[in-house]
Amino acid sequence: MSHPIINDLNTRYTAKKYDAAKRISADDMAVIKEALRMSASSINSQPWKFVIVESDAAKQRFHDTFANMHQFNQAHAKEASHTILFAYDPNFTKEKFAKRVDAEVTCGHLPADMYDMFMGAYAFAEANTDEAGFNGNWTKAQVYIALGNILHTLARLGIDSTPMEGVDPTLIGEQFSAELDGHVCELALAIGYHKDGEDYNHGLPKARLAMDDVLVTA
Repeated sequence: MSHPIINDLNTRYTAKKYDAAKRISADDMAVIKEALRMSASSINSQPWKFVIVESDAAKQRFHDTFANMHQFNQAHAKEASHTILFAYDPNFTKEKFAKRVDAEVTCGHLPADMYDMFMGAYAFAEANTDEAGFNGNWTKAQVYIALGNILHTLARLGIDSTPMEGVDPTLIGEQFSAELDGHVCELALAIGYHKDGEDYNHGLPKARLAMDDVLVTA
């Protein structure tokens, strides 16, 4: 099939080795940041924080979080141009949701007289909140919507990426406590440009199940 979207998906892959000398341009980073901000989420909850690891000092901090586990991803911390920490709010309250509804009204998307009705959408969060106020399973799911969005954005920009669940949330929480502001990071995304001749995953055909194995039209 020949279509720009399908071409993006065919060229996107998980990079295994980055060229530390190549940096993503400021213009492309601006697009990436805005694409993250524009990501969809259930009831427009946006229960997340995205931390861009860019400076050498921040890269060292991220590198240090691999002290105890997942060292196979550690090289990406310094070799990738940037890393994005995807973090979720484990206690997304109704008061926090109200801030999102305020933004809905302020930008003109939601008529002011519909404010109370839209606040009722918080019931979706309540249905996934336990007695202690934890709804991290629900908010973490929203983060993966943002990940899917940014993976396609990066493919369109011709930027390589590596999703990493192989990270240490505890040490990331310690190293980036100020930036995370109570959010929990269990997922990171290295981004940059592959190392020519050293990334064995570059240019290989996609290995996907047949259409009939994964899709049913009812």
